[in-house]
Amino acid sequence: VIERYFTKTTSRIGGIGLEEIAEETAMRHVAAFGDNETDPGLESGGYIQWRNNGEYHLINPETVGLLQQATRTGDYELFKSYSKAINERTRSACTLRGLLEFVPTKTSIPIEEVEPVEHIVRRFKTGAMSYGSISREAHETLAIAMNRIGGKSNSGEGGEDPERFNILPNGDLKNSAIKQIASGRFGVTSSYLFSAKELQIKMAQGAKPGEGGQLPGQKVYPWIAQTRHSTPGVGLISPPPHHDIYSIEDLAELIFDLKNANKYARVTVKLVSEAGVGTVAAGVAKGRADVVLISGYDGGTGASPRTSIRNAGLPWELGLAETQQTLMLNDLRSRITVEVDGKLLTGRDVIVAALLGAEEFGFATAPLITLGCVMIRVCNLDTCPTGVATQNPKLRARFAGKPEYVINFMRFIATEIREYMAEHGFRTMDEMIGRSDLLRPMRNVAFRKAKKIDLSTILWRPTDCEAKDLHSLHAQEHGLGETLDHRILIPLCEKSLSGKTKTTASLSIRNVNRAVGTSLGAEITAKYGSEGLPEETIRIDFTGSAGQSFGAFIPRGLTLVLRGDANDYLGKGLSGGIIVVRDHPDSARTGNDGVTVGNTALYGATSGEVFIRGTAGERFCVRNSGASAVVEGCGDHGCEYMTGGKVVILGRTGRNFAAGMSGGIAYVYDPDGVFRNRCNTEMVHLDCPEGLDEREKETVRALIEKHHRYTESEKAAAILKDFENSASLFVRIIPTEYEQMLRAISRKEEDGLHGADAIMAAFEERFKGASEQSGS
Repeated sequence: VIERYFTKTTSRIGGIGLEEIAEETAMRHVAAFGDNETDPGLESGGYIQWRNNGEYHLINPETVGLLQQATRTGDYELFKSYSKAINERTRSACTLRGLLEFVPTKTSIPIEEVEPVEHIVRRFKTGAMSYGSISREAHETLAIAMNRIGGKSNSGEGGEDPERFNILPNGDLKNSAIKQIASGRFGVTSSYLFSAKELQIKMAQGAKPGEGGQLPGQKVYPWIAQTRHSTPGVGLISPPPHHDIYSIEDLAELIFDLKNANKYARVTVKLVSEAGVGTVAAGVAKGRADVVLISGYDGGTGASPRTSIRNAGLPWELGLAETQQTLMLNDLRSRITVEVDGKLLTGRDVIVAALLGAEEFGFATAPLITLGCVMIRVCNLDTCPTGVATQNPKLRARFAGKPEYVINFMRFIATEIREYMAEHGFRTMDEMIGRSDLLRPMRNVAFRKAKKIDLSTILWRPTDCEAKDLHSLHAQEHGLGETLDHRILIPLCEKSLSGKTKTTASLSIRNVNRAVGTSLGAEITAKYGSEGLPEETIRIDFTGSAGQSFGAFIPRGLTLVLRGDANDYLGKGLSGGIIVVRDHPDSARTGNDGVTVGNTALYGATSGEVFIRGTAGERFCVRNSGASAVVEGCGDHGCEYMTGGKVVILGRTGRNFAAGMSGGIAYVYDPDGVFRNRCNTEMVHLDCPEGLDEREKETVRALIEKHHRYTESEKAAAILKDFENSASLFVRIIPTEYEQMLRAISRKEEDGLHGADAIMAAFEERFKGASEQSGS
């Protein structure tokens, strides 16, 4: 059918023919136009939300009740009832794993000889759910639970409050062991990266492949905005992940950057289960990631668009099997750990995943249910009745979850796994990984269409698989010891790191020197936290051409001055440091007639300052959320998705300036009056037809003066020479919602409120109707 009617379409499983298609069409016709006089009409179907007489859902009132009661009482037998209910229905064609059965064996061993629960749960993780999509209480409870058992919780994209990095008086830790670095780059600071045991690059989401996340303004409460380095009440959009990942080489660069930012953390790349994911996973292994995560379409919060939940991505069984097979065929399997997630609900699910090649396992839906979620599916409305997926303080007060509930769930899953291992003679999990020969298609399938499904591609194994590694055995070699930071910069700055004394130095640099300053910045963060060092405690002057990611993630106290030019990603994730780019001493260039830094400079910067003499490439300051920058021109898509900070541009910009910009302010010097045609005004407006007001004049003047002091820019000198007239030629670009929120806060301050009180009052005023609705 596919070859004839859907030519060149990829399908990993098959079995449906014209006969079944015709039969289903006739059934639908009878349902719609049948002449039964007692026919009550078409059923709702329960396609998205559970309905009593609709489509069967694995997560339903019965299974929710059993799971919550079992984990709250610590009753393993009750959990087995839940597990039985799930497993029996998966065999009715709810999942592909439900159509597989275990090959019988006679090699059982006593369960006492099997790897203990305490070891198995270290392979478990909770899914990437951001602080903002779920409540603080739910987010922190998951972290505490997983830290207690040696597993890992995932921050999701959105940053994390530094207060959570500290151990509590009772010994608990609210810090998420996995910190996600997604396309949004919300709150990705040097301290955020250094607080992690694992850094996860989100290439895409299982439930929303190819899409970024979105947080509506009414859910961007002040405490969420603070963590994400954005503005309360202003909606946030995650750009698609192409800004610094155009190719596998770019992905390898980001992996390298993150290893420099935290040499102790593993780096994970999250991929969607889809046709061809095995090839991408092979590239991820070659890019030296430590872990690759295959994320299935089963999952995602109730805030995901309907079209994404149902019509994109594939079951994890398909992506996992393809990944395992491809890695084995290319002799890469031993170099990388494979993780899987996507509605893992029982021990049986984990066993099937392990046999297909997974070594680590992520859970999200089930842990949330143990904490109180009842699958109402109103996550996007901020009206969650159990305080799980809401930021509303009135609803959060209803949260009744405890770490013990999540711990019980994880231990119950591990106990089920041990029972299977004992039955089949496995003493350790490693012995079980990749043994797909112990799975076979189920013999007795009741569902009419499922009988014909062809599962051979899932179970296929290379002919020489006995001679190949089935799981991870070797650590990746990241070459950190060969970097400029480890060879020269860190030893050079030892006194500054230990005693805060000043260090200055001059060095040459070449474009093979990547992520220069990042490891040195990590050493500062390790010792002094998010505060860093006093400004310019360390100043390094470089001469030459810098490689990619010059000054990535550098914290306060570190100043890098480059006399020359730099490749892409300069100042990526800047966290308080200062970066200066000025002419090479031997340069024949005059004015600002040349490009001095590459694309995507200051991606995800949260604080700090950058001064660039010359023009930057495309996507300058994309997702800047707090840094100040002065540049003498930029390419297309400048200030894209920006959420904070100030940017002054002393020359021409490319097209599509300010696309998706929801915060911060940009000032563009526009003596020719051509900028308006280059700006995307969908979310911003342009003003200052009569020039900047006095307060903004001082802001812009101060930045340009600092730019001139650092770079000796001729362009800056000319503007400052007649600044009163020059100021009238600046155009201010400010997001509409951002300005409305700033004005609302200003009104509250005029009423006598200050700081956090003024911000919260402005937020409540703006979303009064929504707050009252969710409070009810």
